[in-house]
Amino acid sequence: MASTVNERPGYGQLLRTPGAWTFLLPGFLARQPFAMLTIGILLLVNDTTGSYGTAGTVSATAGVAMALFAPQSGKLADRFGQAAVLIPGVVVHAAAISLLTVLALSDAPLWALLAAAVPAGASTPQIGPMVRARWASKLDGSPLMSTAAAFESVTDEFTFVIGPVLATALCTGVHPAAGLVAEAVLTLAGGLLFATQRRTQPQPSRAAAGAAEGKRVSALSVPGVRVLAIVMLGIGTVFGGMQVSMTAFTKEMGEPGLNGLMYGAFAAGNMIAGIACGVIAWKTSPQRRLLLAYPLLVLATTPLWAAHHMVLLGALGMAVGLCIAPSLITGYTLVEKLVPAGARTEAFTWLTGAVGLGQAAGATVGGRLIDAHGASTGFLVPLGGTAVALLVLLALRKALTPRSESVVAARGVGHREAVPVD
Repeated sequence: MASTVNERPGYGQLLRTPGAWTFLLPGFLARQPFAMLTIGILLLVNDTTGSYGTAGTVSATAGVAMALFAPQSGKLADRFGQAAVLIPGVVVHAAAISLLTVLALSDAPLWALLAAAVPAGASTPQIGPMVRARWASKLDGSPLMSTAAAFESVTDEFTFVIGPVLATALCTGVHPAAGLVAEAVLTLAGGLLFATQRRTQPQPSRAAAGAAEGKRVSALSVPGVRVLAIVMLGIGTVFGGMQVSMTAFTKEMGEPGLNGLMYGAFAAGNMIAGIACGVIAWKTSPQRRLLLAYPLLVLATTPLWAAHHMVLLGALGMAVGLCIAPSLITGYTLVEKLVPAGARTEAFTWLTGAVGLGQAAGATVGGRLIDAHGASTGFLVPLGGTAVALLVLLALRKALTPRSESVVAARGVGHREAVPVD
């Protein structure tokens, strides 16, 4: 029977979950730098080299390193506990960002910047997946899990409203390196504070996994996770393409200080849609919602390249943002249905890493197009990335059906099993 809005667990009930605030507040502080990293690198390197292509390449290198190492971080967190991974990780990250900043300001060669970008990206703390894993641990099997996914998406997008605006304001108003310096300080302080909240972290699964299975199985072995990773890769190209293209567009229009505001409009649309997704009583399955939401995202990215006015681009950017949140929320909701509890942090980091990888690819390709053909051509990247991901999603959509639902469907008429009758 379809539920009603009144029957749906809401944000108020979610936030009354015992112990939730002990990890939500430090988690919110610790995840702010995630949205500041790539834009901070982009603005600093562009200032020191004068090339969007070079800046995009260095930013992309950090993003690729993050995407490759994030799932390993998640796997270790599932196995040994989040604090054991997070504490050394934030220290390494702060040191790597400091090195990259010094090299950029010293006009170091490209190879040195790329070498420093690798540990900077690889050590990026995966706070968002860790918070989601804590929700999943507390709400396993509860209707509140879908609300938690929406709440986390809203939190992520609020981060993407604040982070780029803050980084841009610091880089353009204080010093080109100020954005990255602030990113390193927030990562270290917020990460250590979050790591101290040990009572709410999921229990390490090394013992249970060894006893039950003999060896651990990667979350990526679940076919649905691989499909969702491609979906998130496409969404990442939107973030990366929009960042570099809006930066170039506002500079081309003679208003570089409006870059943060323009990207903030895009992220605000995402946040508004995320809030709405959390209060709607959905009558369709998450698989079907994803198949409906993703084509709308592709459609929304189509006219971006043709916008030649700041107000119009801001409105189109907000429309794109409104179409991203439903796909993001549904993807993370499906993880709870597809992946065993002991591998969820890893699964969440695969999705987050895919977003980062797509963001890196979008920034790199967009930067090259902008250098060669102007700012508007960079907006073709979000369209291309989401269109390819949509084709994969449509072709492999059956992988998103949880196994229990597949079994029920396979037992339809003509395949009934004998059951005892009371």
